[in-house]
Amino acid sequence: MTMTATAPHEHHEAAGFFRTYLYSTDHKMIAKQYLLLGLIMAVVGGFLSYAMRWQLAWPDTEVPGFGFVGPETFNVLVTNHGTIMVFFVAMPILLGSFGNFLIPLMIGARDMAFPRLNALSFWLLALGSTVLCVSFFVPGGAAPAGWTGYPPLSAKAEYTGVNWGLNLWLLAHAIEFAAFLLGGVNFLTTVVTMRAPGMTMGRLPLVIWQQVAAATLFLLSVGPLIAGAVMLLMDRLVGTGFFIPERGGEPLLWQHLFWFFGHPEVYVVLLPALGAALEVYPVFSRKPVFGYRWIIWATICAGALSFIVWAHHMFVSGMDPRLAMPFSITTILISVPFALTVFAMVASLYRGSISFELPMLWGLGFLAMFTTGGLTGIFLGSAPADIYLNSTYFVVAHFHYTLISAVIFGGYAGIYYWFPKMFGRMLGTRLGQLHFWSTLVFFNLTFFPLHWIGIAGMVRRIANPLQYEMVAPHQWINVFSTLSLLGLVASQLVFFLNFFLSQFRGRPAPANPWNATTLEWTAPSPPPHGNWGASMPAVERWPYEYSAPGADRDWVGQRAPTVEALLRGEGRA
Repeated sequence: MTMTATAPHEHHEAAGFFRTYLYSTDHKMIAKQYLLLGLIMAVVGGFLSYAMRWQLAWPDTEVPGFGFVGPETFNVLVTNHGTIMVFFVAMPILLGSFGNFLIPLMIGARDMAFPRLNALSFWLLALGSTVLCVSFFVPGGAAPAGWTGYPPLSAKAEYTGVNWGLNLWLLAHAIEFAAFLLGGVNFLTTVVTMRAPGMTMGRLPLVIWQQVAAATLFLLSVGPLIAGAVMLLMDRLVGTGFFIPERGGEPLLWQHLFWFFGHPEVYVVLLPALGAALEVYPVFSRKPVFGYRWIIWATICAGALSFIVWAHHMFVSGMDPRLAMPFSITTILISVPFALTVFAMVASLYRGSISFELPMLWGLGFLAMFTTGGLTGIFLGSAPADIYLNSTYFVVAHFHYTLISAVIFGGYAGIYYWFPKMFGRMLGTRLGQLHFWSTLVFFNLTFFPLHWIGIAGMVRRIANPLQYEMVAPHQWINVFSTLSLLGLVASQLVFFLNFFLSQFRGRPAPANPWNATTLEWTAPSPPPHGNWGASMPAVERWPYEYSAPGADRDWVGQRAPTVEALLRGEGRA
């Protein structure tokens, strides 16, 4: 049954700078806040990656004006780069910004179900980001225990000194998790209760399905890690022994708690990017999405399987080796629904009238990079291969081709596609082309060679790879990857230039610049407060009616009346 509830609160136009831009409860402004915060934290995380790779390329050289990054500082770089990019860049942009902006517009609602709770979730995230940044400047330095925070290194103060940076690091995570718990509740409530008349679950755009799946996975998986974080703080501050062996604790317990959350978290980041690509393909191939229901069921199956694969991260941790086989099987099985989704994406493009606009370029880049990462993941899912490759740079390469390709290529596909709707301006095409092609080239030059040096035996989280005789002959790869990273970072500066210039000088965007069919493109660009004016939309069609037989154009929007509606005299504009 379709829920037709309208927003259960009064909407009033925000007035004044602070109410409009800082303390707004409008979902569109909150989406922009998430996006801006994610881009700011991307600059911080990107700088840490640059410093980390510089150390790996020239570990025995003190560079004038830069300084030598020793093992302790290198641990800080590894810890905070991973934390920032996954939790404070990927989630704010892909889940926070895209979800907040798109869900009400694509289901035909005026706002989120709980606007004030929505604003609170953003400001909690901003607080968590601030706490994390402050942790760099407290006595003892920033957190050095690795982005996974494994005990006993993270649990015993004598290993890290009186490290308040690590305490603040844990606190920042707790605040960030609370923020996205509130956001996830808001997402699910809005989609379930506030859909426009006619917007059945079978007519929801795929990006909304992916956002709902991501929010559900986060809500179901984060509880054990929150409990683990509290126990870890207690070990550090009040002398308990949950994870410290000499106090009767078990360090492996943290790994189980972390990865029970950590593997679903991969899909919390991946699914919104996948949804963005799935919205882009039908628009720029002028074809309906192939296998709409298959993709939905594949997403549900992958989400369910993500809760029973976590121990493939722990094949060499010392856990009972008899567990390796069942977790290898579930890990290989989870590739099946994603393979089905990839085949559906390819079929959606097959024999389409493809237009290589900027969103489509990023969408195709996402498909290529994600598929590459998925193929390397098959090796890591097999226990015998993983025993050799575990904790090498092969894993780093795989991780960046799956998760980081989703953030970069899937994220940019969404930004370039919905930027006109969000800001009312078109992004510059020439700068956009330069941004895409330079990013594609330098991304591959940076990360693909890491497969090679990982197979050669280079271990993660080691500040000086030259101490390993087997790695020294391949040190040129570290130098090459570092120089390529400089090109990748420079490519993102092109985007920032384009992003901010287009705010003021970009060509004004029409309501539907791409001739797309989904509901958000029937609102003005940018949408007004309340989205729809006095009349709320009603939905008559499936979201992907392109090149429909008998239609007078190659797209038919969701609000266009069906033949049955016209016969009933219920046609709507």
